Amino acid sequence: MAPITLYFLQSSRSIRTAWLLEELSLDYDLKFFDRQTNYLASKEARAAVGTPMGKFPTIKDGDEVIMESGAITQYLCEKYDKSARLIPSDPASRIKVLEWMHAAEATFMLHSLAIVYARWNYLKEAPPEGLAQMETGMSRNVENDFRWIEGELEKNPGGFLVGKEITAADIMMDFSVRFTLEMELGTKKGQWPKTEEWLKRCEECETYKKAVEKTGHRYS
Repeated sequence: MAPITLYFLQSSRSIRTAWLLEELSLDYDLKFFDRQTNYLASKEARAAVGTPMGKFPTIKDGDEVIMESGAITQYLCEKYDKSARLIPSDPASRIKVLEWMHAAEATFMLHSLAIVYARWNYLKEAPPEGLAQMETGMSRNVENDFRWIEGELEKNPGGFLVGKEITAADIMMDFSVRFTLEMELGTKKGQWPKTEEWLKRCEECETYKKAVEKTGHRYS
């Protein structure tokens, strides 16, 4: 079977897919693209992906070309995780994993990226205190998100989001949480001890370290 191709953009959600591929022990060809000085992907990079949006990550698996990290995660788990380890088959655990998988983008990244886009698009000639006020207002959503994950980790003695082992929930959520903390998007490091312990636990996994080593992933 031909290996999967992963189209990987530096400092992006692409690390989720690389980590998942390592977790599933799947061979993959890496097509790496760095960001431009304006932090965006180049036109050449977007064109190389071969999808209408030119988004990262994208994978090619045989004739299938799939974008969106959540869709990729579900596809790879359903096709290759025969033991249903990463998206469990029992209903209670499965729904919790799916909840976190969707929250990674629809809640955590949605609220964090609102602050990023405000910073990028705030008019230079506008009073700087206006941006600060906007960030303060939008930070309430981020703080609520982090109170949620902190509370869930306090209740779960297993050390991960669902149970005692890595699942697709951790793989999807790690980037969202780490990105928010590294960019100080509505919250800062040191305020969320259970969450930061969980991040460390995730990122000490051999599969995560292999993905970082292979891709050169970093957050800035």
